[in-house]
Amino acid sequence: MDRIRVAALQYYIRPVPTFEHFKDQVESLVATAADYTCQLLVFPEYFTVQLLTLGDVKRPMPDQVRALAGQLDRYLDIMTGLARRHGLYIVGGTIPVVEGDKVYNQCYVFGPGGDYGVQGKLHMTRFETEEWLVEPCSRLRVFETGFGRIGVAICYDVEFPEIARAAAVADAQILVVPSCTDDRQGFLRVRYCSHARSIENQLYVVHSCTVGSLPMVPAVSLNYGQASILTPSDFPFSRDGILAEGTVNQEMMVIGELNLTTIGESRTFGTVLPLKDSIRTAQITRDVEIVKL
Repeated sequence: MDRIRVAALQYYIRPVPTFEHFKDQVESLVATAADYTCQLLVFPEYFTVQLLTLGDVKRPMPDQVRALAGQLDRYLDIMTGLARRHGLYIVGGTIPVVEGDKVYNQCYVFGPGGDYGVQGKLHMTRFETEEWLVEPCSRLRVFETGFGRIGVAICYDVEFPEIARAAAVADAQILVVPSCTDDRQGFLRVRYCSHARSIENQLYVVHSCTVGSLPMVPAVSLNYGQASILTPSDFPFSRDGILAEGTVNQEMMVIGELNLTTIGESRTFGTVLPLKDSIRTAQITRDVEIVKL
């Protein structure tokens, strides 16, 4: 499959009175992506925090996060069913997961056959560590799909170049970045780094964001986002390296068509070859010389 259509959500976070309201919102978005014949749909990080409004929002945040993890089975049932019903791949944002006495922030990638894989967040932001008591994961995965390989860098993870580089070396042509940021500075850290990873590794980046607010929930009381589909900066791609992007802080779906043949050709015949030349960079930086002046 040389050309695929992908969708990145600017997912509107809002209080929900019942689980069915959350389910309806998710199902409607997946159905819309399917109507536009998308093969890949990306939800943002922590879009599942809507479900916190079903419980006592006055409890300490670590307790609320663990309660949200209790929704995992219902979340998996929804997503696996939707991926199978509509025949598309879904990067299902993230949801907290409890393993033993630890809590992790995990992203599930669902295939059209109803199976799924998991990428945990590898680097935690301060609010996750200090206020939510969420632990970092330690395994990077690349997912094999019917159209090629994709990597997942969850929000803060995209600010570490080694993660995207390892995925690209493993032949990922698409990097998915589900994010949740509360202000413009945080959003731009993720956006700028996403575009840098696209250029460095000659791959597409699909960035999905939360918008809207949950005033009663600390750390997600505000959301600032602009979903986008980003490309390398070279002649075969979009002029500014932006294939598509949304309107800031509006509820919407950003859709674009990726040419995977172009990515492969750019890695061999591009104006510059940063992915190939990164082998030399690894050799150069292995032994840094200190020069005293």
